[in-house]
Amino acid sequence: MPEIFINYRTSDEGTTATLIERELSRRFGTDRVFRASKSIPIGRPFPQELLTAVRRSSVLVAVIGPRWADAQTSDGRRALDDPEDWTRREIAEAFETGALVVPVLVGRMTRLDRHDLPPEIAELADCQYRRFDIRDAESNLKRLGDDLAEAVPQLAEAEQRTAKEQRAREAHTETGSVDGSLVQARDYRHDQSGGIGNVGGDVGTFINNASGPIHTGSGTQDITTRTGGVEFHGNGNNYVERGTVNNDFRGRGDHEGRR
Repeated sequence: MPEIFINYRTSDEGTTATLIERELSRRFGTDRVFRASKSIPIGRPFPQELLTAVRRSSVLVAVIGPRWADAQTSDGRRALDDPEDWTRREIAEAFETGALVVPVLVGRMTRLDRHDLPPEIAELADCQYRRFDIRDAESNLKRLGDDLAEAVPQLAEAEQRTAKEQRAREAHTETGSVDGSLVQARDYRHDQSGGIGNVGGDVGTFINNASGPIHTGSGTQDITTRTGGVEFHGNGNNYVERGTVNNDFRGRGDHEGRR
């Protein structure tokens, strides 16, 4: 169910209305922000959809630019003077249902004069407004969102849920499904060239630039050098010496190596 209804005149500031809707959708969730061309499903009767959405919304944001009041109908009359003008009808419905009505004046648009408005929406001129200037769009959009979250408690709650869901999606995208400990490459740096090293924490022992056979399992390892005559028995023993090395990996338990 929408909480915010975006009201605008297509011939006036349709692009600005889209920018506002997208930012508020990002903060509060797309299902909580209604804009006709986005929110009405294909094939549905738009008059009923519009009126239902207005009646269910807690806030109506009226996007008002320099052509808003002077827009004309197809027969040359001022659109605002037409009782069937949808911009006018939506605002009137919002006042009727007790919704919070917030005019957003775009660019150099000046304050409305109630004497220039039809009586049923004349109080729009008295509503505290916010401004939108494309040169300062980011801060203007942030202020509008902050004001709405403060004025409507359910929007503040929706913003918290939306932010939590977004963080969860981002975490899933970055890590995917991981079993065991996850280590990012930037978390550890070990300046060692060759040999066996150790990194604290869950990473443990690593082998860098290894050449030749390496045993890293838990079974018995028997290593006998032919030149030095050195022999090791037991689990996990490692011996490195110049010369030829024979590795014999068997099951657990001590055994005699070949000499």
